[in-house]
Amino acid sequence: MQKDRKLLSDLADNMNSNRKLTLTPSTLFFPFVLLLVIWAVFWAELRFGIPVRKWGIQPHNWRGLRGILFGPLLHGGIKHLLSNSLPLFLLSLALFYFYRGIAWNVLFFGWLLTGMLTWLLGSGGTNHIGASGLVYLLVSFLFFKGIWSKNFRLIALALIVVFVYGSMVWGVFPTKPNISWEGHLSGFLAGILFALIYRNYQIDVPEDKKVVLPLSEKEKEFLAHFDEEGNFVPFSEWEKRKEEEEEDQTTSSGDRINYVFKKEDPEDIDD
Repeated sequence: MQKDRKLLSDLADNMNSNRKLTLTPSTLFFPFVLLLVIWAVFWAELRFGIPVRKWGIQPHNWRGLRGILFGPLLHGGIKHLLSNSLPLFLLSLALFYFYRGIAWNVLFFGWLLTGMLTWLLGSGGTNHIGASGLVYLLVSFLFFKGIWSKNFRLIALALIVVFVYGSMVWGVFPTKPNISWEGHLSGFLAGILFALIYRNYQIDVPEDKKVVLPLSEKEKEFLAHFDEEGNFVPFSEWEKRKEEEEEDQTTSSGDRINYVFKKEDPEDIDD
């Protein structure tokens, strides 16, 4: 019985540790391996002349379903590969750092869902290759999950993502020929879906990572809109708390009792 309790306790500790913001070797390892595999496939195609591009996603073709697994690993040229490599590495790194507990679920099932939607939405007779669908998946998930989380660290991440990759939103429209806008749109929709599924997922910050720095009045006013766990406090509730604090301060320091000593008439004093 004691062993079972210890096992459950260790399991709970491991689950909690997976939600802490710590940079571990595995955080860098998985995004690096993903990038390495994509480059290895491209090198093998050039070196040995293997016709792997036909393994892309071919919409409405049963044989094209294999592209759901292999399509993101294939690229049409070095320019295509380079344009996807850096965003894929940085965004997957952010995913594994901030959302380690759900990173594999988002990446694996998001990979499959993006491919399936591309297979359904794409035009017949086309072949969709490249990791851009995964890039849109990660951009969409990191942005919407960060905004909906009401955690200032994740909101900051969402703002950085939209600042750097916000222009990618035009890629979900059929503006350029030979560009898989269906794959972009599929990844974007899949990211929103997983952000909704994991909307209540929260991150933990270790106590030893917290640093107390002197804050200006504007910074104090800004941070007052967040509670102790980093969750956003609505403006109406913030105003209510502020009024209650002001009332408490008035009650504690504003109420005074003044005593007036009056000298009694000697005739009224009893012996």
